[in-house]
Amino acid sequence: MLAIVLSSVALFVGLLALVIGVTTTRHIGRRDPVAVPNIWRKLLRIKSRRGHELGRVGAASGRRERIAFIANPTKDGISELRELSMRACSIRYMPEPLWYFTTVEDPGEGQAREAIESGADVVVAVGGDGTVRAVAAAVAGTDTAMGILPMGTGNLFARNLELPLGDSPALLRAILDGEETAIDVVWLHVERAHRGHTDRDKHICLVIAGAGFDAEMVAGADDKMKRKLGWFAYFLAAIRHVGEKRMEASVSVDGSPAVTSHMRTVLVANVGSLPGGIRLIPDASVTDGTLDVATLDARAGVVGWTDLFGTVMAQGAGLKQPDAMKAWRTSRIDHVRGKSVEIQMKHPQKIQVDGETLGRATGIHAEVARGALKMRVPMGDKVSDGAGDAVLADTEDVNAAAIASADAVLATDPGVPLPAVPAPEEAATSAAKDD
Repeated sequence: MLAIVLSSVALFVGLLALVIGVTTTRHIGRRDPVAVPNIWRKLLRIKSRRGHELGRVGAASGRRERIAFIANPTKDGISELRELSMRACSIRYMPEPLWYFTTVEDPGEGQAREAIESGADVVVAVGGDGTVRAVAAAVAGTDTAMGILPMGTGNLFARNLELPLGDSPALLRAILDGEETAIDVVWLHVERAHRGHTDRDKHICLVIAGAGFDAEMVAGADDKMKRKLGWFAYFLAAIRHVGEKRMEASVSVDGSPAVTSHMRTVLVANVGSLPGGIRLIPDASVTDGTLDVATLDARAGVVGWTDLFGTVMAQGAGLKQPDAMKAWRTSRIDHVRGKSVEIQMKHPQKIQVDGETLGRATGIHAEVARGALKMRVPMGDKVSDGAGDAVLADTEDVNAAAIASADAVLATDPGVPLPAVPAPEEAATSAAKDD
């Protein structure tokens, strides 16, 4: 009798795990087309969200803007993408796009400023999160819009904006025909433990900045492993630091009295999602005018880390633990929201911003700049009239139909002749590090 009961319980647990696994995979697949392999997408009948369909024509199709691309020359496929962008601008009768290339000395900020001074209406970051951050640092606070063609390992900012990763024609359509939305950025002022790691103490944060375990994990990820394994390389790096001591830090939000405690890491977030569909801070938003501060702690060795991982996965699924249970658990996540935060650490700790290590620091001051960055994103399913913009969806406009048709050709046969575009001057390129 006992064996039957145990077998029934095991069967129920197995079925429940299967349902949760399938549901989670389908949810991730709909949000991120790259995260789930094609074989599983077909088996589970996962369909990507609409709104990124190549044949759609956005309200901005009549624009005659000058586009500037800031590209990391070490990324594969840059030359093909350059040709595709020139052809896409040509069929829209837009000016010839400008192309700049990052260098080791300048990962993109200087090139973006030069593009703005040259009259660019939209500046596009072509590369990983490092290139995106550098370009955003120059564009934020200006009237120039920004676009992204993600080509990195994590592409965290692009994932949180739910851009169509891996679909260059759709990404170009978002840049050339999409709508603009004002998003928040976070500026960090770093109090150095020792001078010398970098000359700059002010940094822009688009995704998440962290001190402690989080930064140790980022710093420990091997570049070769990242190229081979992608974001999973960070998980392998994290394993090497699970046994290290907890850090002591005090946190003050919006000038409130500082709270001092021990923790594994402290995070300042503009968005909350990580690769693989993990929602570290589910309520974080790039349009709410606030930043999110989270402290993560784990005790009791492997038990605590397992409990912490389970808590992260549970809150990503919308499940929150009762406050009464926190005192009995071996891990905890404390979260608070505000417009600024002051973090002081008892001992110097490694810090990172959007996957870039910035050495050690003893203090961080962060503040949000609401709506400081105008981002070009795909048109939503519901298209409404804007100030001076005509809605081209479901219209007989000949120009709009020609653009949609030409985009389809670009996606299927890049060799089909299109109106000639003068070749731009060759830009000098050099290797640049970009995660």
